[in-house]
Amino acid sequence: MNVKKRSRGRELALQFLYQLDLMGAEVLEDLDGFLADEEGDASAVQFARTLVRGTAERRDELDGVIRDVAQNWRIERMAVVDRNVLRLATFEMLFVTDVPPKVSINEAIELGKRYSTQNSGGFINGVLDKVRVRYWEPKFGAAAGTQDDSDG
Repeated sequence: MNVKKRSRGRELALQFLYQLDLMGAEVLEDLDGFLADEEGDASAVQFARTLVRGTAERRDELDGVIRDVAQNWRIERMAVVDRNVLRLATFEMLFVTDVPPKVSINEAIELGKRYSTQNSGGFINGVLDKVRVRYWEPKFGAAAGTQDDSDG
């Protein structure tokens, strides 16, 4: 899949996850309408749908991972955008196997910078790097994430 289409899918997923976080699970029934209104490319829409549904279904598990690595940060106190970028990227790293972790991390940093604050990039990078070391590497093996693949 085209890199730009995946980036667009992540952007759409973040926008919807933000709404989901603020308004609750009932907005999930609006996902297809939201995606149809926002994007015409079918592959970007499908990637966004995969990210939103997976992140929503595994939210408690993802929050547990984030809590474990984000020492001195309660997930409830994080900026709404930052915690949803972290959820999205953690889901992608652990459950979307055709994307290298460094791509997920770099894309998350860019989303944080674009939609939150300039300081969000460093925070997101620090948390996700710990997710990579503590969760991704034991699951997939440290060498698996070292190839230089820009399939983001």
